[in-house]
Amino acid sequence: MDRNDALLGDWRERALALEREVGRAVIAQQRVIRLATTAVFARGHVLLQGDVGVGKTTLLRALAQVLGGDYARIEGTVDLMPGDLIYYTYISAEGRPAVEAGPLIQHGENLAIFFFNEINRARPQVHSLLLRVMAERSVQAFNREHRFPHLLVFADRNRVEREETFEISSAARDRFMMEVTIEAPADDADRTALMLDARFHDTDRLIAALTPAMVPYRELNAVAETIQQTVQAAPALQRYVLDLWRATAVPTEYGVRLSDVDAAQLVLAGASPRGMSMLLRAARVAAWLEGRGHVTPEDVQAVFHEVIAHRLVYQPVYEMRRQEISARLMAGIVGRVAAP
Repeated sequence: MDRNDALLGDWRERALALEREVGRAVIAQQRVIRLATTAVFARGHVLLQGDVGVGKTTLLRALAQVLGGDYARIEGTVDLMPGDLIYYTYISAEGRPAVEAGPLIQHGENLAIFFFNEINRARPQVHSLLLRVMAERSVQAFNREHRFPHLLVFADRNRVEREETFEISSAARDRFMMEVTIEAPADDADRTALMLDARFHDTDRLIAALTPAMVPYRELNAVAETIQQTVQAAPALQRYVLDLWRATAVPTEYGVRLSDVDAAQLVLAGASPRGMSMLLRAARVAAWLEGRGHVTPEDVQAVFHEVIAHRLVYQPVYEMRRQEISARLMAGIVGRVAAP
């Protein structure tokens, strides 16, 4: 066993322990936790989707706790301006105007998780600033550059209330590695626990009970790069991913058919090169978490929907049905494209 294998074996045990610890605070969400862990070790930003009160904030606070980094949050509103992420003004006790660092920069390089709640309530100008932060992990403020080398951005979209919302552009969606849907638990025992177990009624106490800094966040960038360099993708697997890529743009060429949808006219634009590189990046992490040193078709399929679905651009007539159509289209592509 070489040095990298030993290193990644140790880190895999830490990653699995992280999942178990987060699972103490966020019950009945094993797949969501696995996808969040994949994003953490692939260093990819994430869109979250789900109804109110399903545990999105708890999940992110739990992640920040076990990573040992700082957590910050901002609420999307129709009057939010780009500067509100960077600073806020107030009247001091002395009656004078004062300026303080905003949620994005107040933690400096210690910021590990930034949660933008209801991002589709914020204006496109705010999205633009966030996209730069996501791409460059830096921002100019107070006459200097503020860097966030360990930052991951999680953004939630309100999928129910559409008043005073601004749809996220396809270019903006493409910057997020994944879009993950969080649903309320279906099992009655889990629902009963969430209703009656007092442990889940005080989020601050729930998060404080988790082991802090189990996975040192300052080392994640180096570990993530080692995973990408070590976990291999064979030529046959690469050809399979190329076929998946083409199928996102022309699904009918691979025999994909959807009832009540003209599949030949459905897609305006398939997955981007960025999206496909993120698919392989996430698949390598998925393979590593399963203890493999090479990517299998199952690893690609495990993350395919979450990494690819939100990137596709549909004909306007189908956009309002995106969520329902995407689930069937992704399943159709995976089912029809031959795996090695």
